[in-house]
Amino acid sequence: MDWQALEISLKLALLTCASLLPIGLLLSYILSRTQFIGRGLCEAIITLPLVLPPTVLGFFLLVSLDQDSFIGGAFVSLTGENLAFSFTGLWLASIIYSLPFAVQPMLRSFEQIAPELREMAWCSGLSKWKTFFKIELPLAWPGIITAMVLTFSHTLGEFGVVLMIGGNIAGETRTLSIAIYDSVLAFEHEQAQMMSLTLLAIALVTISIVYTFNRRQRHLMRL
Repeated sequence: MDWQALEISLKLALLTCASLLPIGLLLSYILSRTQFIGRGLCEAIITLPLVLPPTVLGFFLLVSLDQDSFIGGAFVSLTGENLAFSFTGLWLASIIYSLPFAVQPMLRSFEQIAPELREMAWCSGLSKWKTFFKIELPLAWPGIITAMVLTFSHTLGEFGVVLMIGGNIAGETRTLSIAIYDSVLAFEHEQAQMMSLTLLAIALVTISIVYTFNRRQRHLMRL
């Protein structure tokens, strides 16, 4: 069992979730509340990582984060380090390829909130911010939990983009999915099996949490 790779995978997944929580809330709330020209294109861009092959997405991200690009060059100028083949670059790439897993469940939850509830809250004297935190956010909570669990699970098990952006640097960018691939190539099937079962167990537990939480929420709403 490659414990170092597991630690990096968990760290990457948790940081990605923490980053996408505010980003996903902002994007999903704006998309659910406003109609504007180009909204369809905006949603398509957000959803694009779901349909692009990981190697294609990884290639474009690698080009964007390279030191010869604007983003990569600016980062090198500020820090003296490269984004490509680093944990920081891997983290930024994870935010992009996991974005639809964070936005879509939140967006559907906000869209299901009846506009009349907001209007009644405003008529009762609540400001837009208080309406969001006291009315809308609690109602959208199941979608938010689902988004975070899906983001965590997807980031934890991603392979193609991780390999393209981070490579296979032990102690920095070598995640558990990469370690499994290396073990298979080295015919270390027992170790690969142990790491695969670990990812399977984590995914099963996290998804079970989502179903249990959503079932309880639906039960409480009926009371």
